[in-house]
Amino acid sequence: MSDLTTIARPYAKAAFDFAVEKDQLDQWGQMLSFAAEVAKNQQVKELLSSSMSAEKLAEIFVAICGEQVNAHGQNLLQVMAENGRLKALPDVSAQFFALKKEHEKEIDVEVISAFELSSEQRANISSKLEVRLARKVKLNCSVDQALLGGVIIRAGDLVIDNSARGRLNRLGDALQS
Repeated sequence: MSDLTTIARPYAKAAFDFAVEKDQLDQWGQMLSFAAEVAKNQQVKELLSSSMSAEKLAEIFVAICGEQVNAHGQNLLQVMAENGRLKALPDVSAQFFALKKEHEKEIDVEVISAFELSSEQRANISSKLEVRLARKVKLNCSVDQALLGGVIIRAGDLVIDNSARGRLNRLGDALQS
């Protein structure tokens, strides 16, 4: 899978740079999402694995995408087909959205709590993280009663474990050392 990630990177970067230049980030995001979903379809996967010519494959793929993909998007699909890279479309889409989030200074933050957070608590966490991370924060909250109390916050490489379970583990480690 890391192979497809490496293959996808230059295509995602090129699409992203073009979208920024033309001020069409949302439109390109929709096109790439749609094309990625088409590429994930089982029948299309079989087609991509066949020994069909690149021109015919590009023609079929563009026809399937139809009006969901504009002329520039169709050009990207044709180039990817010529290079045998249409299988990498889901990775291209994922990397495009990662670049878009970075460009728009957004970050997805996972918040795991022992109990359901109130809207006031979510707003408080969100505002403090926006200041700390200097980004717009999108919270993805979930509940794990095994934490006993408190929260665990994951934002990229940053992990803040303020759960009762985490505190007890740290206390146990300190006592053993």
